[in-house]
Amino acid sequence: MHARIPTLLAASLAALLIAVISMPARAEGAAEPRVTRTEPLPKRLDGVRVDEHLGDSIPLDLGFVDEEGKPVTLRDYFDGKVPVIITLNYSDCPMLCSLQLSGVVDSMKQVDWSAGKEYRLVTVSINPKEGPERARKTKARYLQQYGRPGAEDGWHFLTGSANNVHALANAIGFRYSYNEKRDEWVHPAAITVTAPNGKIARYLYGIEYHPKTLRLSLVEASEGKIGTTIDKLVLYCFHYDATEGRYAPVARNIMRLGGAIAVVVLGGFLSLLWAREAKKKRLSLQGSHT
Repeated sequence: MHARIPTLLAASLAALLIAVISMPARAEGAAEPRVTRTEPLPKRLDGVRVDEHLGDSIPLDLGFVDEEGKPVTLRDYFDGKVPVIITLNYSDCPMLCSLQLSGVVDSMKQVDWSAGKEYRLVTVSINPKEGPERARKTKARYLQQYGRPGAEDGWHFLTGSANNVHALANAIGFRYSYNEKRDEWVHPAAITVTAPNGKIARYLYGIEYHPKTLRLSLVEASEGKIGTTIDKLVLYCFHYDATEGRYAPVARNIMRLGGAIAVVVLGGFLSLLWAREAKKKRLSLQGSHT
């Protein structure tokens, strides 16, 4: 009778495991209703938007000038090893840019990776009238907010011609315009996370960025070049939900992972039981021979 216990237990646990894995993935249920804007946008915001170009490559040979006045190309910041965050802003922006870049810094400070090590940032001014001196002052301001050593080599502020800025913005799908009456550039609040080879991997919107979303976006964009095993398991179980602007759980993948873990645990548990039973049987046989 005792010899049958592991077999019965195995059958019971296996049946339970099959039932769990076979359950429908209802956790992916209906999302909460979202409020749709119905009133017309102000005329000055016409055409201001982001048309996502996920998977497209940005033109790495576009030329700009860095904050030190040195001619550079975007390729200088893509080494094929770490992802790059691109932001399109301008130093004289009356409000939105400072709020957005401060939001980026706040999120970066809550991620244990550091700019210049696990990833880089490139901020390009959409105002062609700005030059290196203004970019240098803006860089110093945000590096002071960030406060991590070595970040000066990981975050660069570029200026350039209107044509090259437009070319980069068009490749990203970043639509902006100049309001002559207000003498300001009207633009969306978005950052672009690109892979080490310059392919667009993710867009994040708004002026605040959840640290976990930023980290997972960098892991995804890095194509496995950065991130821990736990990060990659989390990325398997969570997919980016563009409507919510965050990574949401995928019930089916969570259940698959849970099932795989259960199989491993079950196998280890049964191996232990069978080993104990075999030992008892050997001792019983030895006792019967004495």
